Amino acid sequence: MHSKTNKKNIRQRIKARQNTVQALYQWLITNKDLDEVISEFENDEYKLAKTDVNYFISLLKGTITYHEELDARIINLLDRPIEELDTIERAILHIGCYELEHHNDIPWKSVINESVELAKIFGAEDSYKYINGILDKVAKELRQNQTKDLAS
Repeated sequence: MHSKTNKKNIRQRIKARQNTVQALYQWLITNKDLDEVISEFENDEYKLAKTDVNYFISLLKGTITYHEELDARIINLLDRPIEELDTIERAILHIGCYELEHHNDIPWKSVINESVELAKIFGAEDSYKYINGILDKVAKELRQNQTKDLAS
C-alpha cells in the first residue's frame, strides 16, 4: 500500500511541475499578478486534476518570488544573453534551480531528471540537453557535498 501511495505522490508532484512550467511561462510572458495566475489554474478543474496543488502553489510562488536570484544564478552559465533564452527554457531552469536551492529533500539527480523531462515535453527539440548541462553546473555549485564524487 505504501508503494502505491508513494507512486501516486510522485505522479502528483510531476503534474505540479508541469503546471508550474505553464503558469510560470504565463507569468513571464504577461507579467500578471501571481494571485491572478494561481486563480486561473485553480478555476480550471482539469488543469489541477491529479496535481499536488500545495506543491504547485509553493513552487510557483517560490520561483516568482526569487526570479531575479534564479536569473543571477544561471546568467553566467548561459551561452547567450538571458533575454534571448527561450521563455520555456527559462521557466524550467528557474524551477530546477529553485528546487536545487530550496528543496534539499529532493535528490539533485531527481531535480535534474525532472527538469529534463519537462524540457522534453514543453521545450524545443534538443533543449533538454541544454537544461541538463546548466542544471548540472548549478547542482555542483549548490550541492557540493552531494556531487563532490563527480568529475568536473
